[in-house]
Amino acid sequence: MAPGTSSFTDFLGAHQPDLLPSRRMTSGTGDAGNLAPHGTTIVAATFNGGVVMAGDRRATMGNIIAQRDIEKVFPADEFSCVGIAGTAGLAVEMVRLFQTELEHYEKIEGSTLSMDGKSNRLAALIRANLGLAMQGLAVVPLFAGFDLATQRGRIFSYDVTGGRYEETAFHSVGSGSLFARGSLKKLYREDLNANTVVEAVIEALYDAADDDSATGGPDVTRRIFPVVQVITAEGGHRMPDEEVATIADRVIDGRMRRPDGPAAELENRR
Repeated sequence: MAPGTSSFTDFLGAHQPDLLPSRRMTSGTGDAGNLAPHGTTIVAATFNGGVVMAGDRRATMGNIIAQRDIEKVFPADEFSCVGIAGTAGLAVEMVRLFQTELEHYEKIEGSTLSMDGKSNRLAALIRANLGLAMQGLAVVPLFAGFDLATQRGRIFSYDVTGGRYEETAFHSVGSGSLFARGSLKKLYREDLNANTVVEAVIEALYDAADDDSATGGPDVTRRIFPVVQVITAEGGHRMPDEEVATIADRVIDGRMRRPDGPAAELENRR
């Protein structure tokens, strides 16, 4: 009946280590990356009072679209969320373990982890997956949340070795991240509010889908739109699909008039 460690991962490793994703090594030494669906582009951006994260809905397996409506953005706890890029099955399993890790810590310690503590715990889970990553089954998530201590939104990115990096203002991961980040560079401003940031990240996902075949744009035929998570001091919530659809329809309408998207606003200079 002793409470034991506050880390659920350590507890599982001591009592049932075969349940840890990192212990399930694939056979052989080849590249297994094309044997499973992969998630692609995730974007996140902060605003005065919180942070927004959005992900497209496409999963690919080689040159095949494996799924058109996969969900890649999940709440980690009340004040944080995580978006997945990489091997979809392992990534979803890692997210579930991360969610349990945070809940277990809160039950054992009676308090929530800090934002730095949460981001470090996720880094440890990614590092434990290094063996599978070396075989082509990499998981590279994006983590974001509202820091109650500093009263601001924060974004953390990672590499396959578990390296953790705090990003400023906005960031993206996945195969379309280069194009999404370029889009946000021209659209992002510090005075944006939650609604305008949501529109900016949907524009960024549209630009990513425009140049990256693995990223899915808004599917107006099937009414499939990005998953958007908004987190403020009141907590996090997933934006209703109807609201996302309204914004996506507005973005698509704008692209009908200007296919390359809105131009960056340039300040008057002498």
